[in-house]
Amino acid sequence: MAAILASLLCLAQNKTPRLGESNIDEIIQELTLREKACLVVGSGLGNMLDIRMMSSEPVKVSGAAGTTRSVERLGIPSIVLSDGPAGVRIKPGRKNHFCTGFPVGSLLACSWDTETVEAVGAAMGNEALEYGVDVILAPGMNLMRNPLCGRNFEYYSEDPYLSGKIASAFVRGVQSQGVGTSVKHFAVNSQETNRLGNNAIVDEETLRELYLKGFEIVVKEAQPWTVMSSYNKLNGEYTQESRWLLTEVLREEWGFEGLVVSDWTFMRNTVAQIAAGNDLLEPGLKKQINQIVRKVRKGELDESQLDICVRRVLELVVKTPTFKNYEYSNAPDLKVHAAVARTAASDGMVLLENRDALPMEEVRNIALFGCASYELIPGGTGSGNVNRPYVVNLSDGLVNAGYRLDGQLSSIYKKYMSKKSNRRKGYVMVGQSAWSEMSVDVETVRSAAASDDMAILTLSRQAGEGQDRAVEDDFKLNPTEHQLIEDVCREFHAVGKKVVVVLNVGGVIETASWKHLPDAVLLAWQPGQEGGNAIVDVLSGKVNPSGRLSMTWPLDYSDVPSSADFPAGETTNSAAVSTAMLGGSKDKGRRNIDYTEYREGLNVGYRYFGLEGLNVSYPFGYGLSYTTFSQELSSAADGSKAVRVTNTGSIPGREVVMLYEEGILVSFGKTRLLAPGESQIVRLL
Repeated sequence: MAAILASLLCLAQNKTPRLGESNIDEIIQELTLREKACLVVGSGLGNMLDIRMMSSEPVKVSGAAGTTRSVERLGIPSIVLSDGPAGVRIKPGRKNHFCTGFPVGSLLACSWDTETVEAVGAAMGNEALEYGVDVILAPGMNLMRNPLCGRNFEYYSEDPYLSGKIASAFVRGVQSQGVGTSVKHFAVNSQETNRLGNNAIVDEETLRELYLKGFEIVVKEAQPWTVMSSYNKLNGEYTQESRWLLTEVLREEWGFEGLVVSDWTFMRNTVAQIAAGNDLLEPGLKKQINQIVRKVRKGELDESQLDICVRRVLELVVKTPTFKNYEYSNAPDLKVHAAVARTAASDGMVLLENRDALPMEEVRNIALFGCASYELIPGGTGSGNVNRPYVVNLSDGLVNAGYRLDGQLSSIYKKYMSKKSNRRKGYVMVGQSAWSEMSVDVETVRSAAASDDMAILTLSRQAGEGQDRAVEDDFKLNPTEHQLIEDVCREFHAVGKKVVVVLNVGGVIETASWKHLPDAVLLAWQPGQEGGNAIVDVLSGKVNPSGRLSMTWPLDYSDVPSSADFPAGETTNSAAVSTAMLGGSKDKGRRNIDYTEYREGLNVGYRYFGLEGLNVSYPFGYGLSYTTFSQELSSAADGSKAVRVTNTGSIPGREVVMLYEEGILVSFGKTRLLAPGESQIVRLL
């Protein structure tokens, strides 16, 4: 009898299905209500914080943003989701699982080079694959509505077409490695101040033409595995609870086939989120599971709506390396990926000014000013931060290339920077803060001018998740920075020597008041771990600069149409962020904090400045080169356009081609490296 019972038990167990690519319907039928609820709620913060007790699942990849929950009896594994847009963000730990620090999004977009961006995505995807990560929570692709947005370094452009095309290239690159992406933050996440409670009030024409268009392009062209719903409200409704946004627009209009995951939010209206088509709630709380079960049993949530979300979770799971039992190595080729990062960094740097100073010729000894020359800021803060194996500073890059640095000046800076109290004060969520710039006495500057061949002065800015930038001492230079530029330019010019300013920034700053002083200005952005080498590649002429601005640089902040409808100067501290994540701060009706009116409508960036013919410091699409090009446009019978680009100068270089219709960007392309006299036909729409 015992043997018969054992056989029957074994037979029953063998009939229990295991998840496969073709039996998702059967698995859904087998799941209990609680198991269904578990699948649509993340497993907690255990992986991110490396604390087992804060997760329902074992810590699989330390420092990863989140995981899903497993159902072992049905063969459903837990999968891993990790930040972020400039590199896979996990904890290196004692096993040295470092990840490549790639250039930030603003730099990548300024390359106007989809091939380079796709290569970055492929390298990043490979690192995710080899470290056991299934989905990268990137790219960030919200529109740069205002230059003070704290996360503009993660984003691509003020133009939705360029944003969509660059994001599509990134997604294709990552997903070529069998790893998923999560394009974010859907939608209208245009400020960090009160980002979890702010209500963005936008008319539908503006919404569709600007703030949704980039997402539409990436969905239709690249089909990301997931889309991340944003924290904020849109016209009075949380995006995570908006069926119009997540189902009617995203899925029914655009044909999105993947999963929607919430940005990392705790309790909201769980029923509304599920009903809207927000399939996965991260990071996940047990009470969300209990609420789903209770609401279904009470008839307040239709189980068929829950089943739709469960299906999408399972459809995601079966795509992943974890489900396919990929044996990850924990040893991606970081050396090869560093080379990709270096190439991408130089590709997106923008030469803003050059009066016979660059490329550096007959220069051997360099006076290096600015704290960021000795401690480069490779990327922004928050989820865009990366645990990199190293950072090549500009000082390192110059030495690596054979230049000599002014030892006395270097010693002065290193002594100043040995004191942590000299760092900029302010809220930094995760990552590296910038230094408060050091003043240098005139005698020291004069001595350097007498002994060195050239001066390079680096100015830096840092920003990131949880706080927007300020106008004073951020968008604008502070008095110490202004004085340093004036003193260095005056003393070096007095003896006939050149001055170059390098901008190590993640977003737009004011340049109109001082850009005439130095002989050259190079916008190096936050260029990743190989930044110092890449900057020197451009300064020396090893790489001819080919970056072009993906956003407008205004003369002054007040010129920006949205300046009256943005929380400039407001602060958000860590306590406020924590309060908001634990449930959201109370709406007190504060303008630009609790609600923001997008009264400028379509007047964002060059759509305003260009079409109105207004003066700016640097226009959208601007960038200098060490050589010159001619462009000849032709049209085919089918209406497509082609441009013959010829290098008419004496130095090899690359050129960006842009096509506008009625003043709006509709297509672009970039040449290969063209030798002097060489031509290439770039095909456009």
